[in-house]
Amino acid sequence: MNKQEIRDLIRLFDKSGVTKLKIKDGEFSIELQKGLESAPSAVSAPVQSVAAPNIVSEVSQVSDANKEEKSDDALSIKSPMVGTFYIAPSPGSEPFVKAGDVVRKGQTIAIIEAMKIMNEIEAEFDCRIVTMLAEDGEPVEFGMPLFGVEKV
Repeated sequence: MNKQEIRDLIRLFDKSGVTKLKIKDGEFSIELQKGLESAPSAVSAPVQSVAAPNIVSEVSQVSDANKEEKSDDALSIKSPMVGTFYIAPSPGSEPFVKAGDVVRKGQTIAIIEAMKIMNEIEAEFDCRIVTMLAEDGEPVEFGMPLFGVEKV
């Protein structure tokens, strides 16, 4: 499978009612699972890493007192997988984005490390980063809001 086929498969899986999927074709295999906090999604193949698709949806509220208050119609960029969230390409480097930055579609905004693979998280549309909802080096869950954004 190529990168685009994997992205399409993940999007289809996310929209479906299926909670677990396993595909094996020769040396390539992929396992997807949702709905369980302790079981991360797994992708294994002897090929290069795949940039994960972003998931953008409405957020009803942010309960953490340290985060900025958001209105019910605020958008967020959510984690497409379970892993460790990184805001910069390497320790000590400048972050990809900061609150207030305007980003363009396809621009890398963060990295999530999953199964020792660094997955670049890209903006799916032009937007402004309103607030950072995840801390650098913090474990994140599938669907967890990473950034509060507004379309530009």
